[in-house]
Amino acid sequence: MTIAIIPARMASSRFPGKPLTDIHGMPMIGHCYFRSKMSACLDAVYIATCDEEIRAYAESIDAPCIMTKGTHERATDRIAEAMLKIEADTGERHDIIVLVQGDEPMLHPDMIDATVKGLEKDPTVNVTNGVAPINTAAEFEDPNEVKVVVDGHGYAIYFSREPIPSRAKWDGDVPMLKQVCIIPFRRDYLLEYNETMQTPLERIESVDMLRVIENGGKIRMVPMEHETLSVDTPYDLKRVIEAMADDQLRAAYEN
Repeated sequence: MTIAIIPARMASSRFPGKPLTDIHGMPMIGHCYFRSKMSACLDAVYIATCDEEIRAYAESIDAPCIMTKGTHERATDRIAEAMLKIEADTGERHDIIVLVQGDEPMLHPDMIDATVKGLEKDPTVNVTNGVAPINTAAEFEDPNEVKVVVDGHGYAIYFSREPIPSRAKWDGDVPMLKQVCIIPFRRDYLLEYNETMQTPLERIESVDMLRVIENGGKIRMVPMEHETLSVDTPYDLKRVIEAMADDQLRAAYEN
């Protein structure tokens, strides 16, 4: 079985209360949930939170919600706890756990399908990530956007919130790519990952996926065919509201 878990908490350091922020009449976490539910690859979608406000909203839309500890520092910690609780409740073991960040309200279900299929087709990896082009220098310089450098075989070399590779040292075109936080894990690897100590570069860059690379693992980067914007700041929220004004998926779930 393959499930998605959307981790969400109200105490975001950059944008408190972000999951319940309104986007065209619906909280952001609602858009993430309903769009994830459209994925053909998923057997179920859950919300994982430590906040009663989010649990109450999830209940209002009939979204299964797992209450987790409030001490988790990383989204992966939260979904690992939630997964074990789900398995204990259902008696079913899951094969793939998809981390869908709750600040990706523009995600398209095809994006989930692509990352899951990328994991299923590549037995050499335990985790995949979405990757998309960065279209502006401003976005490339934005520290809230996680940049990634990819090798010729489609695997991540390095992640950073800094602009990598350097545009200042090269006069030609530079491949500007960003991580899209739709991240399928193989079940046992998710648990192994969470039992592993945070690594030096992971702490320096504040990017979870560097723990995989620093421990010798590979991350398959799967190109995303749909434009998406994550919400890290109120400015990002304005951009997303404008971008979703004519969004074709909204009509399928808003009512």
